[in-house]
Amino acid sequence: MTLRALIVDDNAEFLAIARRLLERDGITVVGLASSSAEALRQIEDQDPDMILVDVDLGEESGFDLAERLCPATGGRPSVILISAYPELDLEDLLKVSSAIGFVSKPDLSAAAIIDVLDRGNRIDEALRANGPPGSGGPPTPADDRIRSPEGRA
Repeated sequence: MTLRALIVDDNAEFLAIARRLLERDGITVVGLASSSAEALRQIEDQDPDMILVDVDLGEESGFDLAERLCPATGGRPSVILISAYPELDLEDLLKVSSAIGFVSKPDLSAAAIIDVLDRGNRIDEALRANGPPGSGGPPTPADDRIRSPEGRA
């Protein structure tokens, strides 16, 4: 198994592109949602390791969804905010968010997600359970070679 992700965004075209990109990089996308209500249903049904939430969900706020998800799920799955806006534009909101991190949409990749999970100390838990993206299973001692001395993938 690999890392399992749910992507929440109100843009159907972005959802399709992000799914292809992440699956190509070895992350299993277990669900796509375009609203908070859909996301909450999918979390129960799919049990993802992480949820990528766009900060702007049309009529809804991704920040509000992140705040709802973090206490409700006890921090698992991990919530990572995404946006087409640069991180600096959202810096103040990100600092007070319950999400473990942020990835800009132009930088979206498995490596960027793993970096955020690693900084949030969530990657080890997910890898122990599922193995690194693209591995097909739990980690082996050889998988330790993938990580740098700083603990980054």
